[in-house]
Amino acid sequence: MCILSRAGLRSARNGLFCLVLMVFGGGALASDLLVWREARALPDLVQHLEVWLDQHTDLPRRSDAPEIRLTSEATVARLAPMRAASDASHTRGLYDPDSATIWLVRPWNAKDPYDVSVLLHELVHHRQAPHGHWYCPGAQELPAYRAQQAWLNALGLEPDVNWVAVVLESGCTPRDIHPE
Repeated sequence: MCILSRAGLRSARNGLFCLVLMVFGGGALASDLLVWREARALPDLVQHLEVWLDQHTDLPRRSDAPEIRLTSEATVARLAPMRAASDASHTRGLYDPDSATIWLVRPWNAKDPYDVSVLLHELVHHRQAPHGHWYCPGAQELPAYRAQQAWLNALGLEPDVNWVAVVLESGCTPRDIHPE
């Protein structure tokens, strides 16, 4: 019996995904869906994702590009301690609106659709930052996760998202309510 590690399982899943698209994707459709994989540098990938967001969301593109940095889970925990405490093992990216910086947690791979979807999610936050009033920071999460889901669904993939937690966070409801 062969037991794959999480990374091995993810690689196998990505390889199967590419094979299915090549066989059943229908030529032009498959190449259109995978054009993001041809990005030679991170700015090219960001540009592709920005075009996708232009076509699939109502959020206007910002004139200033975010700074993008790769970092460790420890840095994310330092930058957003409350978020890290609530979902430390699942945080793959973070957007800091004060510095317009997207932090992507290592290991991060520009050829992995799940990792790229995290970048797309954080680009949504970059677009959200100057627009609209948010009752709490969590209110921005549902639209970002929905965009991430739509992008992955277009590739025939599903995001690994706890939708109940996302909806609760987006509702801005106080967490610690005790009746007296």
